[in-house]
Amino acid sequence: MDVTPVIPAGKQVLERYGTDGFRVSGVLYPSAILLFPDRTLAWAPRAMASVTEETLAPVLGHGEVEILLLGCGRRMALVPPALRATLKQAGIVVDAMDTGAACRTYSVLLGEGRRVAAALLPVSAE
Repeated sequence: MDVTPVIPAGKQVLERYGTDGFRVSGVLYPSAILLFPDRTLAWAPRAMASVTEETLAPVLGHGEVEILLLGCGRRMALVPPALRATLKQAGIVVDAMDTGAACRTYSVLLGEGRRVAAALLPVSAE
């Protein structure tokens, strides 16, 4: 049985993650990223304390995101209630988890054709 998700052509494929960053569709990103099905952006936050409405503005302005996976680094962290409310008001459900889980979940949801994005801190982040 093949359990590898089938990613539609032209989508951003998350190939690797680790303490040194991410590889998406053959491109290396040495720090945090915002990952959308159609593009990947370098992302400024280095820790969960720096994740704000402003740093998530590209997600809020994308218009196609229904689910945001928040990869918190080595460990899961809580999303501040005000940030969760802002995302909910925009029609986006946020799910915070450790970065490894967020990467795996992104790939599965992308393979299912879901309108997903991921905000990912490297696993070295606390």
